[in-house]
Amino acid sequence: MADSKVYISSTELKKHNKPGDLWISIQGKIYDVSTWAKDHPGGEVPLLNLAGQDVTDAFVAYHPGTAWQYLDKLFLNLYLEDYKVSEVSQDYRKLQSEFCKMGLFEKKGHGVLITLCWIVVLFILSVCGVLCSESKWVHIACGGLMGVVWIQSGWLGHDSGHYQVMPTRHFNRFLQVLSGNCLAGISIAWWKWNHNSHHIACNSLDFDPDLQHMPFFAVSSTLFSSIRSYFYDRKMNFDSFCRFLVSYQHYTFYPVMCFARINLFAQSIILLSSKRKVPNRGQEILGVLSFWIWYPLLVSCLPNWHERVIFVLASFSVTGIQHVQFCLNHFSSSVYLGHPKGNDWFKKQTNGTLDITCSSWMDWFHGGLQFQIEHHLFPRLPRNQLRNISPFVKELCKKHNLPYMTVSFWEANMLTIATLRAAALKAQDLAYPVPKNLVWEAVNTHG
Repeated sequence: MADSKVYISSTELKKHNKPGDLWISIQGKIYDVSTWAKDHPGGEVPLLNLAGQDVTDAFVAYHPGTAWQYLDKLFLNLYLEDYKVSEVSQDYRKLQSEFCKMGLFEKKGHGVLITLCWIVVLFILSVCGVLCSESKWVHIACGGLMGVVWIQSGWLGHDSGHYQVMPTRHFNRFLQVLSGNCLAGISIAWWKWNHNSHHIACNSLDFDPDLQHMPFFAVSSTLFSSIRSYFYDRKMNFDSFCRFLVSYQHYTFYPVMCFARINLFAQSIILLSSKRKVPNRGQEILGVLSFWIWYPLLVSCLPNWHERVIFVLASFSVTGIQHVQFCLNHFSSSVYLGHPKGNDWFKKQTNGTLDITCSSWMDWFHGGLQFQIEHHLFPRLPRNQLRNISPFVKELCKKHNLPYMTVSFWEANMLTIATLRAAALKAQDLAYPVPKNLVWEAVNTHG
C-alpha cells in the first residue's frame, strides 16, 4: 500500500523561521506554531530561535508528557522526509523516559519548605538587627544576611521558573513573585525571558544573553567583531571604551560582580516599562514596587548615611557570590557563533557547561548549579534529584565521547579568570582596530 503521507525536506522547513511563519518538527511531524508563539508559556524567543528545524530533544527536555496532547491542533499533516535520530539523541530520550518512569520529576523533597523557613528566619534577623541594635557591626552583619536572603530567594525563583515547586500553579506563581519581585526586586518575567533563551542557546555568542556582557566582559575575541545580539536585537559594539574595560576584565570581574544586581534591577524595570508583551504585568510591577518601598525604608532606619551605604554594600557584595556562580558554569566552557539547534541538544549542553564538585552538605550553597550539566539536560528535574542522576549522565557522556567536565569551586574560578585574561590580552592587541578614543590612547601610551 502506497504511503499517503505528505513529506517536506529540511530545506523547505528551514524557510519557515520568521515571525508570523514558524514551523517546527517534533519526531518528524511538522507543526505550525506561528500563532501559538505569542501564548507559549516559555515565551516567543525559544520558538523564534529554533524554528525551521527539528526540535524534538529540546521539546522533550522542557515539556512534561501532558504537553504532547496539545500538539495535534498545530499539526500540518506534513512529515519531515529526511528525519533522522542520532544515537546520542536516542539514548538521551531513553534516559528522559526512564527518569519519568522512576517518578523523579515528581519527587521534589522538602527543600523548598526548608529554604522558605531559612529565608523567613534570616529576613527577620536582618530587619530586627537594623531596628533593635545600635551597633555598627551588627548593622553590617544584617546587610550580609540580607544578601544571603537574596541568594536563597534567587534559587527558589530559579527552581519555580523551571518546574512547579508548590502544590498548585497559583501558589507557584505566588512564590515566584514573592521571592523574585517582592523580596529581591527582580522581575520573574524578565528572568524567564532571559533564562529560557540562555538554556535554548547555551553558549551561543550571538543568541545566549548570559554571554553578552559587553562593554564589561567578553569571553571570546569573536565578540571583538561587534557581532549582533539576537536576544537584545542590537549590535554589541567593540569600541574604544569597551576595549579599555575588557582589557582589564580579569582584574575587575569580582568587583563588578559585587554590583551586578544593579543590572538585574535595571533590566527588570526596562522590560516592565517596555512595549513587549509581559504576562501578568500588573503583578510584576506591584511586586517590584513593593521591593523599592520596603528595602529603602529599611535602609533609612539606620542612624546615618555612613552605615546606610555600608549596609547596601554588604548586601550587594554578599549576593555578588551568586552572580559569580552564574558565570562559573559557562564562561570557561566552549562557545560558538550562530543559531542554536534542536537536534544536537545533548552535545551543545555538555559542551557549554561544567559541574562544580562539592559535598552534599554544601548543596544549599550552590542551589543546584553544582550539577549544571544535569540541570541543562533535564531542566524540569527537581534540584534534589540532580545528584542522583549525575552517574547516568556521566556514563552517557563517556559512551558518546562527549565532555563531562567537573572541577572544584576554586578551579572553576581559576578557569573563569584564565578565560577572561586570555580575551583581555587579545583586547590589548591593537591588531583589533576600533574607533580612536583619547582615554584609551592616553592610558596605553608608552615612552
